[in-house]
Amino acid sequence: MLDRPQHARNLGRRFAAACSVGALALGLAWPTCPPALAAGLVSEIKAGILAHDVPDLWSGFQLESDAPDINVEVILSPSMPFLWGSISPAIGASINTGGDTSHAYIDARWQIEGPSGLFFGIGIGAAIHDGELDPVAIDKKALGSRVLFHIPFEVGIRLDARNSLSAYFEHTSNANLADFNEGMDRLGVRYGYRF
Repeated sequence: MLDRPQHARNLGRRFAAACSVGALALGLAWPTCPPALAAGLVSEIKAGILAHDVPDLWSGFQLESDAPDINVEVILSPSMPFLWGSISPAIGASINTGGDTSHAYIDARWQIEGPSGLFFGIGIGAAIHDGELDPVAIDKKALGSRVLFHIPFEVGIRLDARNSLSAYFEHTSNANLADFNEGMDRLGVRYGYRF
């Protein structure tokens, strides 16, 4: 029988592999989708690389490895005007390349588009992860709950009508609703393609 840390690493690898296969399938299938279908359901796709478990931010400290995360996200077309921007649903995943904690998420994303091509986004949603719940290993965060709050921030620039580059930050934690709440922060850059 596997000890808990080894079992969690194996689950993490399987979760990361499943998310990677899904992202690859989406990437391969996307060019064959009719443009009208893509424009009707998906507003934008984003992908990037994030530093994993970044210290000295919201969560405060690092326990997990420095192996980067691959982030993929789809922003869906239905949107609702709100203040100076709009709110849209977003679905994505941050997959750790070293077998540490990965997660999939769904958010409500509020985004403001500026006249100079700058944009700002913030969201709130839920993430499900494959990491540890309790402090069972010195190199793993005790996240306390399988489902966590997901809070992303993004600042970027539109290069043209379709392409963008952005700085992206995401925080996941259970907001102290469980016995353990070490939380996790990721920070990096993303490329976006708008339909």
